[in-house]
Amino acid sequence: MSAQPVTDTDTGKDKSLKRVLVAGWLGTTVEYYDFFIYGMAAALVFPKIFFPELGAAAGVTASFATFAVAFVARPLGGILFGYIGDRTGRKTTLVATLVLMGVATVAIGLLPPGSAIGIWAPILLIVFRFAQGLAVGGEWASAALFVGEYAPKDKRAIYALSPTLGTCSGLLLATLTFLVTGFFMSTETFESWGWRVPFLFSVVLVGVGLYVRLGIAETPIFREAMARADKIQAAKMPLVELFRHQWREVLLAAGSTMMWMAFFYLGAVYLTNYGTTTLGFSRNAMLAVNLVGVVFNIIATVIGAVLADKVGRRTVMGWTNGAAVIWAFCLFPLVDTGNIYLVGVATSVTLILVGLACGPTTALLPETFRTAYRSTGTGVSFNLGAVAAGAIPPILAAPILAAHGSVGLSAMMAIIAVLATIAVLLLKETVGTGLHEAGMRPVSGVANAGNKGTADAIVER
Repeated sequence: MSAQPVTDTDTGKDKSLKRVLVAGWLGTTVEYYDFFIYGMAAALVFPKIFFPELGAAAGVTASFATFAVAFVARPLGGILFGYIGDRTGRKTTLVATLVLMGVATVAIGLLPPGSAIGIWAPILLIVFRFAQGLAVGGEWASAALFVGEYAPKDKRAIYALSPTLGTCSGLLLATLTFLVTGFFMSTETFESWGWRVPFLFSVVLVGVGLYVRLGIAETPIFREAMARADKIQAAKMPLVELFRHQWREVLLAAGSTMMWMAFFYLGAVYLTNYGTTTLGFSRNAMLAVNLVGVVFNIIATVIGAVLADKVGRRTVMGWTNGAAVIWAFCLFPLVDTGNIYLVGVATSVTLILVGLACGPTTALLPETFRTAYRSTGTGVSFNLGAVAAGAIPPILAAPILAAHGSVGLSAMMAIIAVLATIAVLLLKETVGTGLHEAGMRPVSGVANAGNKGTADAIVER
């Protein structure tokens, strides 16, 4: 006998929804705090700590290369934790990713410098960064999916905002930690051991995150899917099923994230290094600029999610990506003025565009894929976009800057924004989609089958 379906309205009324929202926000905050402190350390101190023999320019390139290692691992993390989420439950992945990230981050904080253990320092750094990539590869998608499967469909973007705000909060907390640590220490002390403090502080954050996540229940939609007598929702090989039925959606969903991914990592990570090395600003000045930019990013992310529920995911993302094409050619002329206030404006506008496009993404991706492989589909598409637009641009930035100046960087960002715009326009609008019907198409003649026939009146794409 089939289990009674759990409707999207029912899930929105679940008494544990508030705890779910807190778990999505807090856990993602911890994960991305760990992820971003590495990016800041890579921009500020790792070239001297782990690659001193390479010199300034090569050291920065090598440092950002280790930063990019995590992006190589992210699709693998999306596949691994997507499989776990689709086979054993969404909650399991939320706990596993948090533990893995915490262990890797603390290990980096305890890692001896290259002067002490030689080549083993960068090797171990890469190993631990790879582990961070695996963890974050499963985190965002799992958290977005977890909250999305609890949320009512007419407010899914705003409810699913909690893990996205966790990403912003993680960056905000990482920036504050480095800013405070650097403020109370000399440059020599900070480079000697002070940079380790933000990494070791992760122990406390992970403990709090685990406490919250261990106390939440599995999503009703997943429980109902696993309880169905005909097992129509189950997939023994989620990755195979995903690419068999929705490979096009995987590529388009990945492409839809590329603008805000690229603008985020260039605006929040690369510009920190650019400001300190090329423009000559102090470390604290650039961290303060980042801090202001992140505040605007959080506000814009909320606005993007609210608009996504009202006018549609594609509309908000499409217009924002289009605006980003133009902004790409304004960003570096403002930054290159060398005026710290204009640098702040440039960073803030960049992160506002990131927020407006990122806000709808947390709802769009889960709504694009079937329950059977929704965790895998969300994770793989999100992390493919992260590799293409989050890892590669910061690595290419230095050689492009050397060969073509900041105009080359603007052109690269504009091309990425154009690709993202095209991908969004080719995706179907998902606003108002019930997650039981996501990734499915109606069968001819059964459009009015009603709620009772919903599961039988839809088939795979």
